[in-house]
Amino acid sequence: MSITSDLLRGSTDTIILSVLEAGDSYGYAINKAVARATDGRYEMKEATLYTAFKRLEESGSVLSYWGDDGGAGARRRYYRITESGKKVLAVLRQDWEESKKIIDTLTKGKEDGNKDPDLH
Repeated sequence: MSITSDLLRGSTDTIILSVLEAGDSYGYAINKAVARATDGRYEMKEATLYTAFKRLEESGSVLSYWGDDGGAGARRRYYRITESGKKVLAVLRQDWEESKKIIDTLTKGKEDGNKDPDLH
């Protein structure tokens, strides 16, 4: 199955907030969680991910902080979903469900029950 990156790219905020709903995380780990959840069929580009983090932080949906890795290596910037972010996520999920219904309606073939002659 081929996944359209443009469609998923429009859902970047929803994807990030959904991952953060399970707990604080950092960019690389979030991207790996997405890749794992999709069996490697989708990974976010680093620029897309960090642009989304900036947008989500500016909107108050996430907070960031520097993590203490307790060892060698670079410090990581962690992200945490806020209460406001949880409300935004609920709305984004509702929007997604509505969009899914509309797309399903518009893309069903005649044999799938779409009787509207204007759509064929």
